Amino acid sequence: MKTERDRLRNSRAEASQRAGAGLSEILLTMGILVVLMAVVGTGFLRPTQMHTPAPRRSHCRNNLKQIGLALHNYHSDYGSFPPAFTVDANGQPLHSWRTLILPYLDQQALYKFIDLSKPWNDPANATALREILTAYACQSTTMKDEYTTYQALVGPECAFSVAPKQFRNFKDGTSNTVMVVETPSEMAVHWMDPRDPATPFFLKANPKPAGPHTGGGHVLLADGTVRFLIENTSSETRKALSTIAGGETVGEF
Repeated sequence: MKTERDRLRNSRAEASQRAGAGLSEILLTMGILVVLMAVVGTGFLRPTQMHTPAPRRSHCRNNLKQIGLALHNYHSDYGSFPPAFTVDANGQPLHSWRTLILPYLDQQALYKFIDLSKPWNDPANATALREILTAYACQSTTMKDEYTTYQALVGPECAFSVAPKQFRNFKDGTSNTVMVVETPSEMAVHWMDPRDPATPFFLKANPKPAGPHTGGGHVLLADGTVRFLIENTSSETRKALSTIAGGETVGEF
């Protein structure tokens, strides 16, 4: 039979084991916390990580790919790309190409809500004016949420003009023709605004102000691909890329 001394000895041993287990659990928990703090300290869990340059460039590239796909789907349905803007009976601009491709950016409901017979900034379109579209937003810019730096090259020889262009008009080849470019924050326009002041900016080598990303900006080609155009690309190459049937030789870019 166990004596009172044996029972006391066993009781002390069990208490010691429990205390040891409790200390181990505390040490394990502290170790996990130290590891987590170290991970956070290296930046792996920082919520601002997506705001670093590389993810922002990737975001813009994906946006322009979506826009390119929307433009191609528009062409498939209408037999041409959209005009740079629609006009009223007096030839005054009404709505941008960005508005016309909304149904192909999963914005069918918003598109139906817009009165296309009235100007983009008419009170009838006040609700749409307040809409923020991520497909038109560059995270590297400092501008109002409803504004965009994605702008078309507009002109008689460019991919966009008042007269809609068809694939067959791209004599220089769709892979050698730029449709949409990124511009600096200073040139941003409301996404519904039927203005695209990008062409003079694009045609200059080393344009000032510089593009939205370090070293340059993305361009959407007529074949739907997106390239990063460095800011010191020559004015000759830029001119060749801006025309649909200029017959120029496009250099490396």
